[in-house]
Amino acid sequence: MILPLEDRAAAAPAYLLRGALITDGACTPDCVVAVEGGRIAYAGPSGGFDAAHFPDAEELPLPPGSSLLPGLVDLHCHGAAGGGFPAGNDRACRAAVDFLHRNGTTMLLASLVAAPDDELVRSLGVLKVLAAEGLIAGVHSEGPFLAAARCGAQDPRWLRDPDPALLRRLVAAAGGALRTMTYAPELPGASELLRILTDHGVTPSLGHTDAPAPVAAASLAEAADLIGSGAVSGAFGPHARPTVTHLFNGMPPLHHRSPGPVAACLRLAAAGTVVVELVGDGVHLAPETVRMVFDLVGAGGIALVTDSMAATGLPDGNYELGAADVVVHDGVATLRSGGALAGGTATLLEVVRTTIAAGVSPADAVAAATLVPARVLGLETEIGGLRAGMRADIIAVDPGFDLVTVLRGGRILPDHGRAARKP
Repeated sequence: MILPLEDRAAAAPAYLLRGALITDGACTPDCVVAVEGGRIAYAGPSGGFDAAHFPDAEELPLPPGSSLLPGLVDLHCHGAAGGGFPAGNDRACRAAVDFLHRNGTTMLLASLVAAPDDELVRSLGVLKVLAAEGLIAGVHSEGPFLAAARCGAQDPRWLRDPDPALLRRLVAAAGGALRTMTYAPELPGASELLRILTDHGVTPSLGHTDAPAPVAAASLAEAADLIGSGAVSGAFGPHARPTVTHLFNGMPPLHHRSPGPVAACLRLAAAGTVVVELVGDGVHLAPETVRMVFDLVGAGGIALVTDSMAATGLPDGNYELGAADVVVHDGVATLRSGGALAGGTATLLEVVRTTIAAGVSPADAVAAATLVPARVLGLETEIGGLRAGMRADIIAVDPGFDLVTVLRGGRILPDHGRAARKP
């Protein structure tokens, strides 16, 4: 079931924006985007634009050389601005969402971590309200059905084998807002978990796994078949695919005699069967690794994500990820105990910028942060692109890809609290 996006901008002002248009995997110079009633009325070359049709539109001043991008879409985000989604505090969750919106991530999934059953239910109850209000697209549950051997920053006390009764309880608590769930395919009961998830329109996301390549490949193929059947019934969009939670992280490294899940995920992503998440923030993955995956898979099989946590947008210091104590030093978040990476601190626009610096084209990097995740969510006709009729979720960036302006649903968002650009 596709979560409807509430358009509350029918009375929004009319605007014109001019710059290079980066959308749908292409970059077109000297374009105009016209916004009326919270939606895009025109998006294309300036030579084909007739300003007489928009007499009341205000042209927004942008720096020379600016580019216009769709609002960014993050499939994996644990919080920001001091608010962590796993904590389930309504006020803090709203503050995090507001910060992310104003920094260019105009739609996102709020990610949870493994926790006691009642805490997960409570957090889902808070987040489903934000989803119903259209502030987020839904929830990503990173666990609890993960491999303890690859727990990463997850608390191993709350990891368990797939439990159909618990899964159905979580789905019910989310009230349709649960959109993706990370799982380890080698755990007993993983196939039944896939069936329950896809029966409820939830996208399975392989991750935090120690599975050998054949097990990972078979599970992803099974998930793809189930999603394909669900697409016929309307439970998924036409381009929906299973995903891989932060490829390389939370799984054994690729080895030529023991390829593990990485090899299977790369092969299936290149074949168009799955979408792999990349945390391209310069910390979780080396730039050469990010460039390699784009070269092998192509932008259409990659979703750039942040894995961001509460410290995003804030100074170094002590924070929490779920119940875990986290230390952030030089922008890198690690567990106080053990030193494992504990999420990211970059915004999605910073991830896009870092990915471009790694040698990926701007068109491909933007597509991986807009069109591809929108397709995973089945929302590609509403968000993730700049085409007439779509929601006016638009960001303008200067030639250095620093944020200039954000429109969400046709309304300009205030820029106070904007994240500083990292070197």
